[in-house]
Amino acid sequence: MSMGKKRVYDFTQGSKEQKDLLGGKGANLAEMTSIGLPVPRGFTITTEACLEYLNSKNLDAELIKEIETHIARLEKETGKKFADNENPLLVSVRSGSKFSMPGMMDTILNLGLNHQSVEILAQKTGNPVFAYDCYRRLIQMFGDVVKAVDKNLFEEALTDYKINHGYTSDTEMQAVDWKQIIKQFSEIYLKEVGEKFPQEPAEQLYAAVEAVFTSWNNPRAVTYRRIHDIPDTLGTAVNIQEMVFGNTGAKSGTGVAFTRNPATGEGGVFGEFLMNAQGEDVVAGIRTPRPIQELKEDNPDIYRQFEKICQQLEAHYQDMQDIEFTIEEGKLFILQTRNGKRTAKAAFKIATQLAEDGVISKKESLKRLTPSMITQLLHPVFDEKSLAQNQAIAKGLPASPGAAYGRVYFNAQDAQNAHEAGQKVVLLRTETSPEDIEGMLVSEAIVTSRGGMTSHAAVVARGMGVCCVVGCEALNVNEKRKQAQYGTQIIKEGDIVSVDGTTGNIYRGEIKLDKAQDLEILGKVLKWAAEIGDMKVRANAETVDDIKTALDFGASGIGLARTEHMFFGKERILEVRKMFLSEEEMQRKKSLETLKEYQKKDFLEILSLTEGMPCTIRLLDPPLHEFMPKTKEEFEEVAKACGQSVDFIIQRGKELEEFNPMLGHRGCRLAVTYPEIYEMQVEAIIEAALDLAQAGKQVKPEIMIPLISEERELTYLKELLESKIQKLFKESGREVAYKIGAMLEIPRACLTADKLASAAQFFSFGTNDLTQLTYGFSRDDSVKFLPEYIEKRILQDDPFQHLDQDGVGALMKTAIGLVKPEYPEISFGVCGEVGGDPEAVTFLKKIGLDYVSCSSYRVPAVLLTIAQSSTK
Repeated sequence: MSMGKKRVYDFTQGSKEQKDLLGGKGANLAEMTSIGLPVPRGFTITTEACLEYLNSKNLDAELIKEIETHIARLEKETGKKFADNENPLLVSVRSGSKFSMPGMMDTILNLGLNHQSVEILAQKTGNPVFAYDCYRRLIQMFGDVVKAVDKNLFEEALTDYKINHGYTSDTEMQAVDWKQIIKQFSEIYLKEVGEKFPQEPAEQLYAAVEAVFTSWNNPRAVTYRRIHDIPDTLGTAVNIQEMVFGNTGAKSGTGVAFTRNPATGEGGVFGEFLMNAQGEDVVAGIRTPRPIQELKEDNPDIYRQFEKICQQLEAHYQDMQDIEFTIEEGKLFILQTRNGKRTAKAAFKIATQLAEDGVISKKESLKRLTPSMITQLLHPVFDEKSLAQNQAIAKGLPASPGAAYGRVYFNAQDAQNAHEAGQKVVLLRTETSPEDIEGMLVSEAIVTSRGGMTSHAAVVARGMGVCCVVGCEALNVNEKRKQAQYGTQIIKEGDIVSVDGTTGNIYRGEIKLDKAQDLEILGKVLKWAAEIGDMKVRANAETVDDIKTALDFGASGIGLARTEHMFFGKERILEVRKMFLSEEEMQRKKSLETLKEYQKKDFLEILSLTEGMPCTIRLLDPPLHEFMPKTKEEFEEVAKACGQSVDFIIQRGKELEEFNPMLGHRGCRLAVTYPEIYEMQVEAIIEAALDLAQAGKQVKPEIMIPLISEERELTYLKELLESKIQKLFKESGREVAYKIGAMLEIPRACLTADKLASAAQFFSFGTNDLTQLTYGFSRDDSVKFLPEYIEKRILQDDPFQHLDQDGVGALMKTAIGLVKPEYPEISFGVCGEVGGDPEAVTFLKKIGLDYVSCSSYRVPAVLLTIAQSSTK
């Protein structure tokens, strides 16, 4: 060890800034001492001393000398001494690293007791039961923590003793009983360790310090650090502190309290206490604690002093505190304070209250919130007590958060009928398709046995804010028989299930819900986030409800309105099928005209709602197979409508079939072969925009062409659409502002973005397809292998959920780098699934994106993330 370096700090010498050196607990004890709180005296051995010990494997003479100096100071200040015949000093030994690591290292209490000093403690306090109980706890803790004796050996001996003597709890035991337990514990210690329990307090102390240092590398601690990304190089400090006792009699007690209610965030002291008890008795639930307010009646002076300390600590740490205290013979001691854990509702209340009171800034208040807290605030969750009584029957991918229960139905029509009859419905299918949309709309939750996090069910459910679990392969769904099997059990139509979209768990029966909470506070937080954030957030939305939800949450426009979603109503899909399956040009034109009227009505609604904001409308994208008839009845319906035989329509359908439709005849490729489809859509968009402009509304349609991979593809389609738009302007004698842009979702498009830029006014990355094509993973089939990839650490995360910065991110960065220097006016957005991933947002900001677009219910979390990483 280096000469002269300070490795032991008295609590009067440190501060809260020294968490690296003194650990979180030591820094807080020093801080509380420095602001004049009644903290039991003590000192901290630094994390540096720990790391040096782990290298050398022994406590060197210099460190021992420093510890001895601080023990002597502690003895002088307390008027007590180790192994003293009149006033023995007892201390606690606790670990404390920079980051809290619960369960890593157990505390050793009452260190300094031996066969002699236990008798002095018994006489001094007039409470032999208390003294002997303290000593047996020391033998047990020291044996467990320092010498690795199985603590169950001690617990079993105590349990057997109580049974043999007819005691039901520890509190019934007398001094003579605890004396017997000390004898038994000493024998267990001797047998297991091979030596007697040490009687010299200094020997106990150094062994305990070494045990704390060594515990930094125990398997539990190493695993905990790996899970929580805590570096192995930090080490742990050791806190040695004078013992204060809450169990010496009626004037003593102990408790835990918060400076605010951790469930609601309401101000005022909230907590529990017990008279004549030690701290672990409150936590372990051995006795039922009393509400802290009752302390006001028992001891008004102590309560007033404690209340004042609570206010002082909250003001000092500028956050709600969780405080442990002990009263020893009528004197109050503060043992620990830390930022208190709280519910999402309380977190919002506390953060906004502190900002409005001027204690912290708005930006600081936003940093104390997390996207998952917003999720909890927006969606109901299961009541924790009810949940604990149930076991999941199956688990899938948590595709859309929230919790719900309802009766199971296996097709959209049955779900609709049940909903109309007043039932709560859960739609359970192998996978959903756009035709299920009406059944999905009425469902409390959606479950599929196939599909990944970007499958149809997942994307639609997230957009609607409906609880959804996908890829639940443990459920063998048979839609024809209207049942699902798991193991040997069967779920039949009408059975009740509960679905947790946050964990992916499915349960049998109804679990009570804890409803969504205070949206008024959320509105306030989102307003602050929008003011502070330096990147815009738009929404992926095309229905009236989704758009209104997104705008209420603070979206600054629409980044993706999917026109295909508008084609799946019962009447509309028939017209789409007639258009593709008919050989008659007249019939196709007639169907297109009907569809144009539907689309125009949709665009009037969408553009009207987004008045004054950009609204990006993606032209038809999916492959033809998604529109094809599937059942015999559907083929008959199309044949009748087209005036053709069923065989002819089936044959036409077969001609349009593809081996790999997602890489086939879709997106802009459809428009190259059927230009009239995109012409019809653009006509509907521009006519709606012209009508709204004439009514005095300012609209900003942005027309987006999907799946572009080649410059000529884009120029051909842009010229086609421009010509249609100019014709409409000429005919109406009016014009509106509009943009035409492309979706970058093919790696080649990213690598040649500068060539595409000559024909585009904006770009939006479709990261779902871009990820699919970069990895060569099928979005819908990857659920079969991706969980294994993540479990085996081949991949860190699902790349469809969390942006692959090295591959997909590099392509995006390349595209922006190619375009921005020459075309600074071209905007870049993201409308794929990762646009709603808070982890990706910081990266997207860094590479120069102008906005991200995500499903409506993800807008709040993304706004928060942007504000938190903002430079404003």
